[in-house]
Amino acid sequence: MQTPTTDLPKGSDDDGLGGVSLRVEFAFVAVAFLTGALGLLAPKLGLSSVTITICFGLSLVAGGWFGSKAAIEALRQRKLSMDTLMLLAAGAAVLIGEPFEGAMLLFLFSLSNALQRLATARSRNAIGSLLELRPENATVLAEGGEKQVRIAEVEPGNVIVVRPGDVVPLDGTIIDGEGSLDESSLTGESVPVDRRQGDLILAGAVNSTGKLEVQVNRAASETALARMIDLVEEAQGEKAQTQRLIDRIEQPYALGVILVTLLSIPLFLLREPLSEAVYRSMTLMVAASPCALVLSTPTAILSAIAVAARRGILFKGGVFVEQASRIRCIAFDKTGTLTEGRARLTDIHPLGGAEEDEILRLAAAAQEGSEHHLAKATLQAAKEHRLELPEASDFIATVGRGIEAKAQGQTIRMGNTDFFTDLGGPLNEPTLEVLKYYQDQAKTATLVTIDSKPAAVLAFADTLRPNTKKTIRGLRAAGVETVVMLTGDNESVAQAIATEAGIDDVRSGLLPAAKVDALRRLQKRYGPVAMVGDGVNDAPALATADLGIAMGAAGTDVALENADLVLMSEDLGRLPFAIELSRKARQTLRTNLTLAFAAIIIMVGLILTVGVSLPVAVVVHEGSTVLVGLNGLRLLALRPTESTDAMA
Repeated sequence: MQTPTTDLPKGSDDDGLGGVSLRVEFAFVAVAFLTGALGLLAPKLGLSSVTITICFGLSLVAGGWFGSKAAIEALRQRKLSMDTLMLLAAGAAVLIGEPFEGAMLLFLFSLSNALQRLATARSRNAIGSLLELRPENATVLAEGGEKQVRIAEVEPGNVIVVRPGDVVPLDGTIIDGEGSLDESSLTGESVPVDRRQGDLILAGAVNSTGKLEVQVNRAASETALARMIDLVEEAQGEKAQTQRLIDRIEQPYALGVILVTLLSIPLFLLREPLSEAVYRSMTLMVAASPCALVLSTPTAILSAIAVAARRGILFKGGVFVEQASRIRCIAFDKTGTLTEGRARLTDIHPLGGAEEDEILRLAAAAQEGSEHHLAKATLQAAKEHRLELPEASDFIATVGRGIEAKAQGQTIRMGNTDFFTDLGGPLNEPTLEVLKYYQDQAKTATLVTIDSKPAAVLAFADTLRPNTKKTIRGLRAAGVETVVMLTGDNESVAQAIATEAGIDDVRSGLLPAAKVDALRRLQKRYGPVAMVGDGVNDAPALATADLGIAMGAAGTDVALENADLVLMSEDLGRLPFAIELSRKARQTLRTNLTLAFAAIIIMVGLILTVGVSLPVAVVVHEGSTVLVGLNGLRLLALRPTESTDAMA
């Protein structure tokens, strides 16, 4: 049985088998049908016996052409293929004087093979649209102006121009301009994102607005898009566990079918003439051939990989599609995975008469010269509020405690309790109560004073990603029973985040080695466990888990290396669909295997008892083969359900 062995660009119908296209194979199928039908009708049309022989001969040759090539290649490798069994059955039909039934067998078998190749190619090529995202040329800024250069010739450090409507040809950093980019081809996120000077943009994104000048970071062969295509191609070649099992039993099974066929001839001779006994045995060979069994896995797995890749989810092989379907417990890293991984200003609690925006404006101005992560969070909050900051002067920072600066003729101080204790500042009971209130929520609370008078308490925290809670609910809807957090943070911070996210179990204060130990304990308790991390700090845990999941990998080499499943965007929202898809793929595999075995068992039983004609056995055999292929292709149409679409 022929199956495609290479990955094809979209629109190609070449399967890599000797360069023969599907169009040519379907042409041979048409010839087999027309000449076979003409041979059957020839006596009624008054045609000679020579014409009848020629018609059936042409039908047999056309129907068995590609099967013969595949069978010869298999025999050279000392293997038996399904093509060999079908050719033997057709040859036996001719020898016992049933050329039409032999021709019909090869016609239906060749038609089935062509349909299988079409189905498998379609599932492989569903990801081929990625290739179209790579433009051939880039507009490079050079001395004397712009020039068109093939992307393979553009070197890191060159500056390229990306205009509205252009596809970004190479990964790089914006050095001038800003625009809105559609990155759905890489991340699965359909909403365009705004990018400006200093931001990284990736090859394959489409620039919707604004002219951009971009300094190239990676060569064409090393872009995130190129690595994504390579990864999908590797995944398509990585067999699932079920397929590996079938491959192992295929040869013994085929030998067993031939042996049973030969042994059945004497059995049938006890009650039938030789020609009838051989006919019944050939029918048995056709019915017992495992074509549907062999095809039951590839189309389903390849379809699942293709659907996932279109949504920014990369399975690194069919084995991981099956593994994801068995996951009942998922462990998450906290910082940068469940949370945004950076401090954000969450609360402004005025202590005097000043308004929140005025307090924020002065606090941000005072910290404009600081590199502290809380200062950056304050400045980001002021930017989001679109506040104009006054000029500040006399900036003084006390490491680990606080800062002081002057703005608008006022002295602004901001820091922790130790900072103001050292200054002998205003830490009265009401102020301390407000500070404690936010600290009890696992937030970092800082006091702001203006001219030595308490003005406000600012509270900061590493906040949940926007879709985290919805993602956790989606995972439960997809069948995940337990969600665990593994973090190096202290217990109070971890528990606060876990409660907000809706997580079942929290393991805090863990170093990387302790995370590995925690995962092993979870595996003993729950069975297969998935670990979700950033692919850098969590590499040991990702390697220990039964399914390592890295997120935000569109520009991260390490994540692509260490994980089994990669979410290309920095959003967990695709994860529930990945689990749902894997479970659907596993259900499809079970259905296909049931159909394949049922067709074999029922037909063999009927042949051994009441007898079935060869055409009926052929129709059932080839019909079941095509049916499992089409059933696998149904996954290409799968979309997230409302309960598991955390991106909605």
